[in-house]
Amino acid sequence: MAKKTGKTSRTNERSLASGRLLAALNQQIGNEMGASLQYVSIASHFAAQDLPNLAAFFYRQADEERQHAMKFVHFVVDVGGSVVIPAVPAPRAKFATAAEAIALSLDWEHTVTEQIYALVDIAKDDRNYIAQRFLDWFVTEQLEEITTMGTLLSLVERAGEENLLFVEDYLGKNPIVPAEGEAEGAAE
Repeated sequence: MAKKTGKTSRTNERSLASGRLLAALNQQIGNEMGASLQYVSIASHFAAQDLPNLAAFFYRQADEERQHAMKFVHFVVDVGGSVVIPAVPAPRAKFATAAEAIALSLDWEHTVTEQIYALVDIAKDDRNYIAQRFLDWFVTEQLEEITTMGTLLSLVERAGEENLLFVEDYLGKNPIVPAEGEAEGAAE
């Protein structure tokens, strides 16, 4: 008879999330990765127009979305699930105006908010309090994301396409994205 070591494999443990919740979390990993790619595309659009502060803003957003995807990856693994990343559609690459690119971002953040709400609904239906607490951070984060994109869109619309250098100057002096870790600290 083999000697037991006291260690068990995660695959032998009971998952702390339902199959339905795990499938939705995996889909959200793809959604967050897709958002990251879209923000890279928008950032490179602004970089090609010699608008470095707008480009930097969206490169930071891309990094943040990837970090969000990784939070979901770690959570799925931690609850005993398997990570299955779905195919991610190619991001949109061309924009007629800065306002169009930023409006796309704001629309996307509203979509993500609905996706997060759907995850919360599944976690509530499952009575999965661990997942609910995990998702609370994302609910709070979405308020920041929508507010930030709304502010940026407002600034660009007020400046107009011919005056994007005013937006560049403003972003250089007044970053509208909290410093790294600021949003996390607020939600904890």
